[in-house]
Amino acid sequence: MDKLNIKGSWNEKKGKLKQKYAELTDDDLTYAEGKEDELIGRIQQRLGTSREKAREIIRNA
Repeated sequence: MDKLNIKGSWNEKKGKLKQKYAELTDDDLTYAEGKEDELIGRIQQRLGTSREKAREIIRNA
């Protein structure tokens, strides 16, 4: 499984995700380096989507 490339632009991606998916909270979008799986899991659970779809949502933000 590849790592998400979200380091430098996370604040920008976070803002876009919150605009597009109002149900996501700041807590859902808390990112800590090395904890990509937890971030994906929170988004997956909140949006009721598959793990791969959650990864795609983050990549495309």
